Amino acid sequence: AAGTWTYEHTIGHRRHFRGGDAAFPPRPEGRGIHAAIPMTRPPESTARRYGKVFDEIAAEYDRRRPAYPDELVDQACQVAGIGSGDHVLEVGCGSGQLTRGLVARGLHVTALEPGKNLIALARRNLEGAGEVEFVNAQFEDALLPREQFQAVFSASAFHWVDPKVSWQKTADVLVPGGTLALVQYCGLEEPRSKRDQEAALAAMRKIAPDIAANWPAYRDLDATLAGMEQRRGNVSEVWAWLGSYDIGQDYAGRLFGDVQVAVMPKLIEHTPDELNALVRTMSFYARLSPGQRQALEREHEAIYERLGRPIRASTVAALVTARRSTEGDDHRTSPQGTPH
Repeated sequence: AAGTWTYEHTIGHRRHFRGGDAAFPPRPEGRGIHAAIPMTRPPESTARRYGKVFDEIAAEYDRRRPAYPDELVDQACQVAGIGSGDHVLEVGCGSGQLTRGLVARGLHVTALEPGKNLIALARRNLEGAGEVEFVNAQFEDALLPREQFQAVFSASAFHWVDPKVSWQKTADVLVPGGTLALVQYCGLEEPRSKRDQEAALAAMRKIAPDIAANWPAYRDLDATLAGMEQRRGNVSEVWAWLGSYDIGQDYAGRLFGDVQVAVMPKLIEHTPDELNALVRTMSFYARLSPGQRQALEREHEAIYERLGRPIRASTVAALVTARRSTEGDDHRTSPQGTPH
């Protein structure tokens, strides 16, 4: 049986840690994002609208989306040098999946979330859990003090923020030398799931060719890491490469350095019902007509029948950290909503 592996990859060198001997069994926290999910950023005019679809399905989002590995949260805190009592900002807390882990480590969290339903659910999920202040606002619009937070976290949300604002505003709210920590699940190309992922993409081409046309290219883990290493001079380009997001900004390279990456790959298995329930929580699903939705569900059921087993997806939970530069601060400008 193949072992489960945790990879800690610091750009410039890599260490491997062997985990258990299970052959990647599906776990409750492992109902991860199907590897054939589009990771591109919509045009600026529609990005906010697509981002809001999650708020309309808050309960299902909370139920179906995977938790983030404790190992990556611990790694982020270690890199940032933070612990109990330190103040951190979370951008796009959703239903509180990452927030819970931050609060459990004694951090004082300011959690931003634009969705009213999601933030209400996060408040309920974390009631009595620790020091957390919820703010119902977009990051672009939130009034935040300069140099207030030891770290800024964001899990599966930073690509919804206007990149012309996001990197600069993050630098402004961090203390000098503070850390940005981004977490995301992404798909991988891997032999055990290749047939399944190709079948799922073929189904999407058949049902919604316009959406399939913008599907990200699958890469194996080594190619993913190599591409991130090539872009190590600019954290925004590293994050853009990882998720196939159109969010790279030249100016971000002047604001952050010491880019580090940690990844945890895993194979996930879904029944058709599980996969269809997960897909209903994805932003592209809102663009499908009722007929297309029904057709996609039938295609997943057909794939399952052809395979004669659960549908596999290879994913990686990835953490990218970067440290706010302390050089050239006099050249930095404050974005809208960040008081001097």
